[in-house]
Amino acid sequence: MRTDRFPHQLRLIAVLIIAVFLASSEIRAQNSSDGPYHLIKRVALGGEGGWDYFTVDPGTHHIFIGRGGYVMMLDSDGGVIGKLDVGKVNEAHAVALAPDLHRAFTSNGGGSSVTIFDPVALKVIGDVKIPNRDTDDIEYDPISKRVFTFNGGKGNDATAIDALKGVVVGEVPLGGKPETAQADGQGHIYVNIEDKSELRKIDAKTLQVMHSWSLAPCKNPSGQAIDTAHSLLIIGCHNGLMEFWNYATGKVAGTVPIGKGVDANRFDPGTGLAFASLGDGTITVAHEDAPNKFTVVQTISTMKGARTMALDIANHKVYTVSAEFGPPPAPTPKNPHPWPEIKPGTFTLMVYGQ
Repeated sequence: MRTDRFPHQLRLIAVLIIAVFLASSEIRAQNSSDGPYHLIKRVALGGEGGWDYFTVDPGTHHIFIGRGGYVMMLDSDGGVIGKLDVGKVNEAHAVALAPDLHRAFTSNGGGSSVTIFDPVALKVIGDVKIPNRDTDDIEYDPISKRVFTFNGGKGNDATAIDALKGVVVGEVPLGGKPETAQADGQGHIYVNIEDKSELRKIDAKTLQVMHSWSLAPCKNPSGQAIDTAHSLLIIGCHNGLMEFWNYATGKVAGTVPIGKGVDANRFDPGTGLAFASLGDGTITVAHEDAPNKFTVVQTISTMKGARTMALDIANHKVYTVSAEFGPPPAPTPKNPHPWPEIKPGTFTLMVYGQ
């Protein structure tokens, strides 16, 4: 009987054990409980109204969430500090902060307007009408001192507002449905064109489109964040990708896979982590390993419908929100794809930290 085959078999078994261990380690590294982020707390905020994009001020750690007719201001632990009434017809979609001007702005889709307010005192300063426009995302450019709304529906354009005077100074035709945008701190705005799967670069002073690019392989871009140190846009795509776009070269630097229903992206320059929040109830966390190398390091479990998020780059906390939903109402000719109703009292904030 030969016995020299046993060392070979043992080596084979050892190789298989190591392979299984490495595979399970990779799975654990992407698991919600084993990555850099964990759930700190859940806060039942309740209240009426839907929500869309929301933001956090890293200087004060205050969180601002538009809820239709009002804006909620929370502390870093989710405690309600106060509410700003913007009017029921306005339907506040998003909030942009201008810390150098001590001002903040809401984009009001239902009211075709922008509300200017004091983010500390929570008092309305003024209201800017943008007739016949469904104002959605909103972005402040500190170089031109202008705030831009990105208008879907009939407009497919951007509206520029003098942030100090509170007056419209012009429009930028975009040739497609704009979704989210970022300012690079150099006087340029980058905006996703969702229905064209393209990107536009806008000069914030001249209000001209400087460049248009295809974002392939990205399809139907939604969320967007920016890493100005490396000239990267982090773009959430509805075909299951988070794309890293180098706006200095006009080329794709890399992609990582994500889940379904992306609507927001964030980037933390202190950790090199990029985030994509998804309606399927997850947040994908990726790390910038090198200028052209990006790795998924965690998939955080959140709550179904938690498609938007905010990031505090000062304390590195990540926030997302969702609610429990009832069955959708019956379709009508005017509303063939109705949203399900929110169950009363179920609007919830989730806080994640390292």
